Amino acid sequence: MQRQQMPVRVRVSLFTFHLLAIQLLVAVVPMNAQTSDATLVRARRLLEQTILIDGHNDLPWEIRTSREAPMDVAAYDLRTRTRGMTDFARLAEGRVGGQFWSIYVPGEIKDSGFARVQLEQFDIARRMIARYPDRLVLALTADDIVKAKKQKKVASLLGMEGGHAIENSLGALRVYYDLGARYLTLTHNVTLDWADAALGEQKHGGLTPFGREVVREMNRLGMLIDLSHVAPSVMSDVLTVTESPVIFSHSSAQALVDYPRNVPDSILARLPKNGGVVMVTFVPGFVSNAVRLAEAVADSVVSELEKTVPDTAERRAQWRAWRSAHPSPNATIADVADHIDHVRKVAGADNVGIGSDFDGIGRGPDGLEDVSKFPYLFAELMRRGWSDADLKKLAGENVLRALRQSEAVAARLQKARQPSTATIDKLDAPIAATP
Repeated sequence: MQRQQMPVRVRVSLFTFHLLAIQLLVAVVPMNAQTSDATLVRARRLLEQTILIDGHNDLPWEIRTSREAPMDVAAYDLRTRTRGMTDFARLAEGRVGGQFWSIYVPGEIKDSGFARVQLEQFDIARRMIARYPDRLVLALTADDIVKAKKQKKVASLLGMEGGHAIENSLGALRVYYDLGARYLTLTHNVTLDWADAALGEQKHGGLTPFGREVVREMNRLGMLIDLSHVAPSVMSDVLTVTESPVIFSHSSAQALVDYPRNVPDSILARLPKNGGVVMVTFVPGFVSNAVRLAEAVADSVVSELEKTVPDTAERRAQWRAWRSAHPSPNATIADVADHIDHVRKVAGADNVGIGSDFDGIGRGPDGLEDVSKFPYLFAELMRRGWSDADLKKLAGENVLRALRQSEAVAARLQKARQPSTATIDKLDAPIAATP
């Protein structure tokens, strides 16, 4: 059928309308792009004026488990584009000024010995820092972080992830501090003899007497107490015992995503009095309910396959087929910003920070794929109305202040008491003997 001709006046009117629409788009789109770019430029400028301190990056473990050259610091060349989420070009693009490198050892490898693996991780991290003296510098104090900023280097702090590594020994805790550890995550995913983990068995109802002594000794040393991974009962007990601010090196808000690793509002509300800082993480399953639900479904599929398909190759093939048909959703930069907003709302602008968990997660949220993307998060918060003053607190001022307070408490306590010689057998024996 031949298309019917429109009247000439109608054709002219539509042509004029389309022309005006195109002109409007040409005018508006660049304006929006310019506005977006201007916000990103402003975010980058702000991060150059302050110190961005990320609470958790698993690069030392990434080096340890590298497929090409396990544990080879030289082979994992940070001057080139790495396979992971971290290298120097991307750190510079992300305006990272301070980084807590995670000194991690899995809590499930007890038969292999925690101490050996823990010391190897210290060795990897310290060799990594020493290899690039023009880009990285070991930071042991808050003043070291400020000095590194002036030198245009990344202040490199060490954070131990999991109190299982001290093997119930306060002497071991002190030696790890001497090696450079400036925070200890009290548990990882396994409940200890003295503290319950969020994802472990709840058998102590919080801290045991020895666990409280660990907290007191950390206060005396000036080692930050990291409450990521611990059960809420432990969070509460620590806030009652500690004389120093706590941190959560990589956690988010439980009110938004009900996952055991996130922080309940009841704990957030206690942070202003303590001076503690929740360093909001980027782990997709912690910040997005859609991802969390999809992960739960995937876990159930894996569990069912393990029960019903005995052949390993066939089980893997079925899993790949299911995964291909059910791609996982991803979190977004907006999801992370929502958690930061929530922590500020409940705990306050003085009690929130950034703890990415880069190189410890399979993928980052859309828009936060690697260490180069921090400015995009700050641009998102700028668009939500955050002031420059609050953004600087978020970036690093809050955790820097918490570290300074911890150092001041340690200086006072070291004048008042000697290193603790308490043992778990002595302090927790009555608990163990109770029927």
